[in-house]
Amino acid sequence: MTSLPFVVVVVGPTASGKTDVAQTIALQVSGEVVSADSMQIYRGMDIGTGKLPDGERLVPHHGFDLVDPGEPYSAALFQEYARSCFAKIQERGNTPVLCGGTGFYVRAAIDDYRFPEGEQVGNAIRDKCNEFARVNGPQALWDLLNERDSESAQIIPPADTKRVVRAFELLHDGTSYAQQKAKLASIPQKIPARFIGLQVDPDILRERIDRRVDAMFDGGFIDEVRALLDKGFRDGITAPQAIGYKEVVAALDGQISMDEAREKMKVATHRYAKRQRTWFRKDKRIMWLDADSGNTDALAQQALAWLATT
Repeated sequence: MTSLPFVVVVVGPTASGKTDVAQTIALQVSGEVVSADSMQIYRGMDIGTGKLPDGERLVPHHGFDLVDPGEPYSAALFQEYARSCFAKIQERGNTPVLCGGTGFYVRAAIDDYRFPEGEQVGNAIRDKCNEFARVNGPQALWDLLNERDSESAQIIPPADTKRVVRAFELLHDGTSYAQQKAKLASIPQKIPARFIGLQVDPDILRERIDRRVDAMFDGGFIDEVRALLDKGFRDGITAPQAIGYKEVVAALDGQISMDEAREKMKVATHRYAKRQRTWFRKDKRIMWLDADSGNTDALAQQALAWLATT
């Protein structure tokens, strides 16, 4: 199959096999992969984020190692980056294959989502809220949001400081996180794309996640965390969204055992996968493939057969 005149989007929960399927598709359509993963953008966070190693990348990959851990980044910045990648890939006569499990990054890249001007740099509201959370704790910041905008607070976990801060930013702009989330479903598509999703039985997925976490620990994950700490990235890798990293840091600090860290990472990843499934199920554009078998070649051929008819 020659290159395709649209972006191929491959989504699904963590450990569903989307990385391998996306690369196999890319090999067949003169493709280049763009990662839509909000943690794989960080340099040095490789094993714990499931970043495809250099030696296993059979096509060009984009979206890895964009910033240092803890450096501000967001869907707005990713939107600009991903669309630039799409344009350059298509100029080379190749097919962009967007692959990832961060649903909002996928939608920001493909759909006509408009972000407020100047929300990323020099944002006084963001800086003030982050400093308040650092001094008083995430729960205290969430409590303030609950007083001012209980509707938004009720759909944001108190530990998710990033989204709590975002809610305060939107309040300052005269809207709310809850209103924005409600409008998300009606935002039109901007970039020509076809969506493929990998669905896995929850019990099978849990087993895959557990094996994957064990492989990470056996494959040098603890040393990776130590190296990041030595480089001064403690704040970045202990953020609430840094699944696994913050647990290993707690073990290295003596707060829990390393076996407990491993189990906590599994539980957190199970929960994350459930949230991913919930997010992607709402998108009616996705053509779902049964990925219980884990047969990458067969899944890629199913996807390519469908793409050829669209």
